Amino acid sequence: MIYASDLDMTLIYSHRAMLVPPDTQGISVVETYGGKSGAFMSDVAMAELKALAERVIFVPVTTRTMAQYQRIEVFQQHIVPAYAITSNGGNILHNGQVDTQWQRLVQQRLRKEACSPEEAFRTFAPIVSEDWVLESRLCDELFYVYLMDRERMPAEAVQERAQALAELGWELSVQGRKVYIVPSVVNKRDAAAYIRQRHPELPLAASGDSLLDRSLLESADYAIAPAHGELYRIYQETGIKGSWRFTQQSGLFAAEEIVSYVASQAVGYARVGKAVE
Repeated sequence: MIYASDLDMTLIYSHRAMLVPPDTQGISVVETYGGKSGAFMSDVAMAELKALAERVIFVPVTTRTMAQYQRIEVFQQHIVPAYAITSNGGNILHNGQVDTQWQRLVQQRLRKEACSPEEAFRTFAPIVSEDWVLESRLCDELFYVYLMDRERMPAEAVQERAQALAELGWELSVQGRKVYIVPSVVNKRDAAAYIRQRHPELPLAASGDSLLDRSLLESADYAIAPAHGELYRIYQETGIKGSWRFTQQSGLFAAEEIVSYVASQAVGYARVGKAVE
């Protein structure tokens, strides 16, 4: 089995997202940045994921840049995967090295199917102001992220811009205090499918919490999402969800349910061992 999982708000959690005090028993710091704790993980989830990663091909899948992913100590020292997908699918690391073939494929698709980052930036720019946007940056030369004051975000205007961006081949996702603007061809599903081509005999399990994870979950044989985040909010508001199940818990401890569910589905699937090294 291949297990492809989103990281932030799925397996690991910031102070703001974890929904429990940082001194709660049974959790550990898994990322340190600028001398401060950046992300936490349940000890139970970590131990079960480590055991699971010895039986299946575990693939971290994140919208983080390559540099941001490499800050997460647990995946550099404790649970070290053969593959990692970063930049929302724009980059794949194999044994720590960038897969240049995948990079070329992504760039070819970008030229054919999406407008330039500059045009996407200009399309969103009319509604950007200091009233609600605190910071913006272009990540790995692929997509934009805007750090914002969520309470001041002009929701209707953002939705209008999302529709305009969709016509240009870009998607917009609101996650916590961040707005992501990402080319549709830069996605987690296609990156996972590229890895899966090397192991076509293996089923795919996936987990994630946001709209940027939806295509990955839809492509999986087994899928689960935490009871928080964009996908859960849409389910609460509309009653609509995909083929995935939701956890009972929300916050950091939802990761325990997620890993336990995947482990239960992985029974009977042996890891392919040397083939992924």
